[in-house]
Amino acid sequence: MIKRETRAWLDGLQEAVWLVDETSQVVVHANVAAERLSGMSTAAIVGVSVLKLVATPQDIAFWSEPADVIAAGIHSHTSLLRADGSLLPVDRRVTRVAWGPEPATVFMLTMLDRSSHEATERELEKLLSELRATLDSAADGMLVCDLDRRVRAFNHRLVQLWGLPRDLLVERDDTAIYAYMASQVADAAFYGDRMAAIEREPTQESTDILVLTTGVVLEMRTVPQFSQGQPVGRVYSYRDITRQTETQASLRLAARVFESSLDAIFIADSQHRLMRMNPGCERLVGLTAKVFEGCMAASLFGGGSDAAFMEQVSQGWAREGFWEGELWLPRDNGAYCAVQLSWVALRDDEGRLVQSIGFMRDLTLQHAAQKRIEELAYSDVLTGLPNRLLLSQRVDTAIQGARQSDTGFAILFLDLDRFKIINDSLGHPFGDRVLQLVAERLQTCLRQTDMLCRLGGDEFVIYLHGGDAAVAESVARRILDDMLKPFMLDGMGFSIQSSIGIALYPQDGVTLDDLIKQSDTAMYRVKERGRGSYGFYQPQMNANLLARMQMEHAMRQALGLHRMAVHYQPQVNMATGRIMGAEALLRWNDPDFGAVSPGVFIPLAEESGYIVTLGAWVMEQAVREAALWMHSGMPIMISVNVSALEFRQPDFVDRITRLLAVHQLPPTLLELELTETILLQDAQEMEQRLRVLADLGIGLAIDDFGTGYSSLAYLKKLPIHKLKIDQSFVRGLADDDGDRAIVSAIISMGRAMHVEVVAEGVETETQLAVLQQMLCEHYQGFLCAPGLPADQFLALLRKPLPLAAQGARKPLNT
Repeated sequence: MIKRETRAWLDGLQEAVWLVDETSQVVVHANVAAERLSGMSTAAIVGVSVLKLVATPQDIAFWSEPADVIAAGIHSHTSLLRADGSLLPVDRRVTRVAWGPEPATVFMLTMLDRSSHEATERELEKLLSELRATLDSAADGMLVCDLDRRVRAFNHRLVQLWGLPRDLLVERDDTAIYAYMASQVADAAFYGDRMAAIEREPTQESTDILVLTTGVVLEMRTVPQFSQGQPVGRVYSYRDITRQTETQASLRLAARVFESSLDAIFIADSQHRLMRMNPGCERLVGLTAKVFEGCMAASLFGGGSDAAFMEQVSQGWAREGFWEGELWLPRDNGAYCAVQLSWVALRDDEGRLVQSIGFMRDLTLQHAAQKRIEELAYSDVLTGLPNRLLLSQRVDTAIQGARQSDTGFAILFLDLDRFKIINDSLGHPFGDRVLQLVAERLQTCLRQTDMLCRLGGDEFVIYLHGGDAAVAESVARRILDDMLKPFMLDGMGFSIQSSIGIALYPQDGVTLDDLIKQSDTAMYRVKERGRGSYGFYQPQMNANLLARMQMEHAMRQALGLHRMAVHYQPQVNMATGRIMGAEALLRWNDPDFGAVSPGVFIPLAEESGYIVTLGAWVMEQAVREAALWMHSGMPIMISVNVSALEFRQPDFVDRITRLLAVHQLPPTLLELELTETILLQDAQEMEQRLRVLADLGIGLAIDDFGTGYSSLAYLKKLPIHKLKIDQSFVRGLADDDGDRAIVSAIISMGRAMHVEVVAEGVETETQLAVLQQMLCEHYQGFLCAPGLPADQFLALLRKPLPLAAQGARKPLNT
């Protein structure tokens, strides 16, 4: 049975793949590409002999060989017999590969469609045939010069037609050649005027009739040469129109194909010396292109007159008329460029080599793309770490070695605690850079024989080579310690806590999938117990994971089943004892789980993203209740907690504005409690969003102040009007000097910055007394009241103020 991941991997390949049983030669699996290529569904081919795909006697003979011969493999071009009976040219490869959990092997048959390649070859052969016919039939005299009339090339027919003396050809004196040609024209004045007019218009083509002093009548055709849209020279063709009128079109076509081809083209003579290069070839070769004229064509590739290379080319010419392959072309800057060369031999009627034409195509981009594809196939794009595919290969090798040597290894599953807050508050680009820093630091904790892999998001998997429980525990401790050391990014210092789950081979699993699953389970157990630690997998953990899944499912159903409610906890003025506000608190009572603590289901909601739905529901309930109290004559400010993820929703401000308008609640009676991580986002969008809310009149409070990053910069920069001292500091007021110092400092800072301060979690008279001595303005906690249902809270509001509260700072009697 093929695993789902393996099937998905095979189906993701562009190559058609069939897996063939070695003994029976029956197809045991085919991927999606194989179905497309053969026209046969997997169901139709699985269980059928591989000969069903065979179309040639050679293939039948190959599959008739013994298994060891077939295992040696084959790579060749052949044909595939498709379901509709047609034959498809393919590139075929057969290899033996390991398969299954046991040391078993199968034959892997892969094919790639060569029909387009063969069509290209046929088109190339057609083009070469046309070019060969053109060159073979060329009876015109050809003269090629640049814009300055420097002669670049001419042919023997030109010499014959104009009767050019041999000494002029040897001297290569352009001026003397032009003068001689002018002297051979019967009407020298007309010829001179026409040549001057042609030079003045370098982009124009022209056709003229010339009569030579010998009586020969020539048709002179001039064609400009262009490079990148600009004229670079001119080609003059001279035809004896009394004898060769029918060849002009072919010569013009051949010249244009040569000059304008996207491929780099060179022409060599029968001795393999370079005669011509087209502009594409000159661009590819570089500034030194002219140096190669007259040299051996093989010297283009740094081979000079390499006899071995030319022997290979000659063998290709003898077999197929052309040689094809990849070569390295030296460039001017000392670098090398990969090219695909097709070198075609041109022969006369007796089979003698007359010339050869080389067609080159730059493969630089293709090679770069192939290299990038290979990198992406085995590495994580963000961090450059190995991905799961490469990890799988490494672990498979380790498993094979472990079976022989009876050794084990460890898999660590690492997750960054509350990393979602970084993404939600500081943005994903910042989070990506944090992940890169984390990857670098984790690498320093490992040996070269270990492997660190990023699965995705903030999840990492570590393979510890030969690691037992003691080694795994030591590495986990080192990672936890190193991760707590400060990171620096954009001038901000911070530390990152992580949770690690550990699974051991072979006791916790015999495949990578099993080990990752078990270590993931162990990691979740660590998170449930408080995060920031490590733990080994235990079989009973799967039951705990199931309970977690059941709780998440129940949480998502709770709103629709009316199992959640919003309670309200009073916020009391220290000086008067009056209730000046209330915090909206979400409560969940489930028939199966009972009263579920917010400390349990809120983190679960944040991790799953469901916190956005819960937060929106709590906001709507709180605004609706506050509006009802106001309309009944009991106006009071309602404070609602907002998660980082909810605050970053694009429609957050619009949704709050609509809620206030629908329920006709003044913005001044709504307060949003934000975490410090939200305020650390320096993006202009977040700052503008806070100012829009403040401009509406909505209050902004910092919840759990002192437990986060606690940068004073945002207190000065942003419109914050209230600080809430976390209950962890309030709890130790009675006997902890450190807590008293922290609380006193926060109260003093709030007073200095004209920001209100509320102490959370006040449960005892002693705590209240200390806060009163510190001149804290407000408090909330069980000393006054727990979170109450809306009706009970309204009843509390309607109670008269106790006399004790009017003269002394005492809690409200509930």
